[in-house]
Amino acid sequence: MSVMSIRHPEAPERRLTVDDLQDTPDDGRRYELADGRLDVSPAPKPLHTRVAYRLGFHLGRHASDELEIGEGPGIILSGDSGKHRIPDLAVFAQEPPEEGYYTAPPLLAVEIVSPESVFRDNHTKRHEYAAFGIPSYWIINPNPDKPGIMEFRLVDGVYQEVGQTQGEELFETEVPFPVKFVPHWLVASGPWRENLGGPAGD
Repeated sequence: MSVMSIRHPEAPERRLTVDDLQDTPDDGRRYELADGRLDVSPAPKPLHTRVAYRLGFHLGRHASDELEIGEGPGIILSGDSGKHRIPDLAVFAQEPPEEGYYTAPPLLAVEIVSPESVFRDNHTKRHEYAAFGIPSYWIINPNPDKPGIMEFRLVDGVYQEVGQTQGEELFETEVPFPVKFVPHWLVASGPWRENLGGPAGD
């Protein structure tokens, strides 16, 4: 993770808002705001995008038509727009905004860990998402040798770990809707569509 501010070198530092994101370049990187400071992530690696696509595809097959599956949606986490995050995936119970970014908590936020995002995903975003009131949070480790998922649910304003699933074990949850999948098939080559949902091919 690299952090920088958009300002003139001689100008006093100020808290940035979502409006300042209009000045960021269209270079494939992700520009987020953490308490008014710019938080920049490099463009996702191919394995990361594979996991995001497969999981988004799978969630879309099981979600009801009233739910919206967003890949890389911008979310404003505070009223003054000084906190702006882009989860890798999110599930919303609302239509996409016609302009700007989402301002209401999604039902689920998903982060796919990369080497530079370990602390941010496991600590910073975990606290931010809990404070914003996102009911469910998944952290996915796309390690090719043993991919895994940690599931958290919001209890009294704090995320509690529900469980961990790795490799070829079957992950099952009822939140935000019933779905199950095998972490191995989020990363592995081969017939992932027929195997991602588990032995029954769900």
